[in-house]
Amino acid sequence: MNQSPSTLIFHAAPAGPVNGDITIPGDKSISHRSIMFASLAEGTSHIRGFLPGQDCLATMNAFKAMGVEIHGPDENNSVVVHGVGMHGLKAPEQAMDVGNSGTSIRLLSGILAGQAFASEMIGDESLNKRPMMRVVNPLQKMGASISAEEDGTPPLKVAGKSTLTAIDYPLPMASAQVKSCVLLAGMYAQGTTVVTEPGITRDHTERMLNAFGYPVTVEGNKVSLNGGGKLTACDITVPGDISSATFFIIAGLIAEQGTLTLRNVGMNPTRIGVLNIVRKMGANIDVVNARLAGDEPVADLIVYASELKGCDIDDADVPLAIDEFPAIFIAAACAKGITRLRNAEELRVKESDRIQAMADGLKILGIDCTVYDDGIDITGGQLTTGTVDSQHDHRIAMAFAISSLRSSGTIHILDCDNVATSFPVFVDLANDVGLNITQELVNE
Repeated sequence: MNQSPSTLIFHAAPAGPVNGDITIPGDKSISHRSIMFASLAEGTSHIRGFLPGQDCLATMNAFKAMGVEIHGPDENNSVVVHGVGMHGLKAPEQAMDVGNSGTSIRLLSGILAGQAFASEMIGDESLNKRPMMRVVNPLQKMGASISAEEDGTPPLKVAGKSTLTAIDYPLPMASAQVKSCVLLAGMYAQGTTVVTEPGITRDHTERMLNAFGYPVTVEGNKVSLNGGGKLTACDITVPGDISSATFFIIAGLIAEQGTLTLRNVGMNPTRIGVLNIVRKMGANIDVVNARLAGDEPVADLIVYASELKGCDIDDADVPLAIDEFPAIFIAAACAKGITRLRNAEELRVKESDRIQAMADGLKILGIDCTVYDDGIDITGGQLTTGTVDSQHDHRIAMAFAISSLRSSGTIHILDCDNVATSFPVFVDLANDVGLNITQELVNE
């Protein structure tokens, strides 16, 4: 195998039943936003269940660099944020490195556009390939002084402008990050900012702004807020991340046998597309102990080994499962028949081109698939053995790791370092419930 220096490799071997009772770490999307809004709030906020992944820590470090006093996360993943108010941020002394985090750079763009100081955000190799004009364009329409590289990628430079102009913005794509960026800039704008979505996306920003006392109005696919408001500190309990839970949902379903219980999983209706899809494939999953954690619905999931069948994925579920498709593709590879996905162009501009990266890996492992501009057809079959490249994408790496439950031999997965961005304890939890994954750090 040819590896780059200092790369982390997963060796995932075939395993038996999947059984256990585990708690999923905190939701990444909510953890990001809790730091952002608590920092801009007046007063002290307490956050419980924060995800200490590299992406969320990048957001935390950015606000520390802008003068916000933040303590934690402690051993219980609790964080205390002493908010500075909407206009209390200070100019960072140097460019803020947000690493691999698309959420950090895009949402922060909206906040930084309304500040009275200049700033710059940089990222890692993967982030520096991701499209940023989707946030630059609407922010410029609001009067912000913001620019990307000539090809529309990071770094992003923001001159800062203390007063922006509200806009009525139809999103060209279903993207919660772009929606959130425009809404956050709208807090610093004169007038009412309206965002119209082509498809419903995750609504954590809207829910959390309301929780912090900043009114947001949602009418169908239109979201609006008035500029000039303020945020008031509050306590946040972060539910388990359904995107992280998805790897265990799929693992439990494709295992030859077993029952797996997942505790405290976020069940926000804008995030449960994966459950809709796998149930259409024949998944046997019980949702129990439904409750609210703050403004977010949560529940426990009981996942049973199931015989899956291919299906045509409904267009409406695509934005509701956009981060879960690498794992869903593994379910499709283990299902009887063909699974078809369309209208999912957004998958091509994630941490990697997730359609192509998954197709390349599945073909190496003996699975027949056909790639389209906006989707893929996957014909279920027998996963074999081989070496696949994660393309430095945490979700690709974890997806192929769980595929070993149905493989004929060990699967070697390259460039797995970025799993720590969203799910630092993935390998430990996976092995606890019956998978067989070892890690190897290959140095120069």
